[in-house]
Amino acid sequence: MAENQGERVRRRLSTEERREQLLSVGACLFSESPYDEVWIEQVAEIAGVSRGLLYHYFPTKRDFFAAVVEHESVRMLRLTAAVPGIPVREQLGDGLDTFLGYVERHAHGFRAFHRADAAGDQTVRKVYRQALAVQERQILAALAADPEIGRAPEEQPELRMAVRGWLAFTTAVCLEWLRGSELTREQVRDLCARALLGAIAP
Repeated sequence: MAENQGERVRRRLSTEERREQLLSVGACLFSESPYDEVWIEQVAEIAGVSRGLLYHYFPTKRDFFAAVVEHESVRMLRLTAAVPGIPVREQLGDGLDTFLGYVERHAHGFRAFHRADAAGDQTVRKVYRQALAVQERQILAALAADPEIGRAPEEQPELRMAVRGWLAFTTAVCLEWLRGSELTREQVRDLCARALLGAIAP
């Protein structure tokens, strides 16, 4: 009897597990509703925690949404990091496959991340734009280390503009794909790859 009762007791989550759970719930809510329409009470109710516990992790809704944006940014950057010294053309397909796999598996997080720019809160928008800037620098660093390109971004101001435009293009394509596009992942990958290669062509 005691053993059965024990089996029914929910396992206590560690601090990191609880934080991950709350960020996951937040990503779902922020991906489906504008920032101003998401309430902390909703997050606490869905997560099965008290509002006080949620505020223990994130003092304000601004802090919470900023943490959701940063969490998704770190995950995207980790998954899409290029291998230095290998031509971009050789690793672009695999890199985009990995990225699109992330978009499929974490669709809520991806949408929530890109909703941040529309948030009225300037702090949240700043976190989002800083995350995009890191993505841009990561791609530019890979291009600078490419033996077929091998020029620093500051020597090619048009390259920086091309990468920034490509990021916006890829985001728009992925968001449309998540809405139910008829394109397969392979078609989306090839479309994005052609766009980048065309943008960085001499």
